Amino acid sequence: MIRVNDVLCYFEKLAPIQMKLDFDNVGLLVGDGSAEVRRVLVALDVTDDVIDEAIDLEAELIVAHHPIILEPLKRVTDGDRVGRKILKLARHEIAAICMHTNLDAAAGGINDVLAERLGLSGTVVLWKTGEMNGVSYGLGRVGTLPHALSMADFMPEIKRALDTSGLRYHDAGRPVHKVAVMGGSGGDALPMAVAAGCDTYVLGEAKYHAFVEARELGINLIEADHYCTENVISTPLQQVLRAALPGLDVMVSERHDQVVRFF
Repeated sequence: MIRVNDVLCYFEKLAPIQMKLDFDNVGLLVGDGSAEVRRVLVALDVTDDVIDEAIDLEAELIVAHHPIILEPLKRVTDGDRVGRKILKLARHEIAAICMHTNLDAAAGGINDVLAERLGLSGTVVLWKTGEMNGVSYGLGRVGTLPHALSMADFMPEIKRALDTSGLRYHDAGRPVHKVAVMGGSGGDALPMAVAAGCDTYVLGEAKYHAFVEARELGINLIEADHYCTENVISTPLQQVLRAALPGLDVMVSERHDQVVRFF
């Protein structure tokens, strides 16, 4: 019999809790750790659609990236969006495990998968946030393409690899060869990409001022959508869970997709 805590224990080894950033809230956030689990639904977010999908699939556990609970909760009622979700999960006895910035930083986590998707090799950590057993870990990755590409050739490759409906970008007029990547938000790390000698920085989400800064610093900046740069982890999580816990039926959400669309 596989229990929710067995899945949690596996994830704590895959992406240790101590790797998370201070603001974050990760681990088993909703549910009974001792409950039996036979079917798991993997999704980037615990949305209303994902909860309904888990109910329809008779899944006992949702494994997600973004925490369903981040701000301190003073009450759980049907009077707010998060409370309604928690109550619905509880009514249907569905647990929720969320692995966020620790999964960003972990080896084989979101940023490693993102770098691999974009064809980068020789990757190193972009933003070091800590050390474990003498090995540094952190957010983002820096790597190189097999050969330099123009932005005009590189951007269609990103769209294809990440299945994103659009890109926002600044073209600094430089060939794309040494590339930094960051799943999700990452505008604050732009100076780190420049300091690492990168000609291009691909991230999920950037504010306007990051594009101004990119122009002033002379680096190509490509925003490829928050969801699309992070959802790359869903299928790998499905695969590693199936291998680690044989007999567990692990499915990837078919109802959660890119939220931001481009006209």
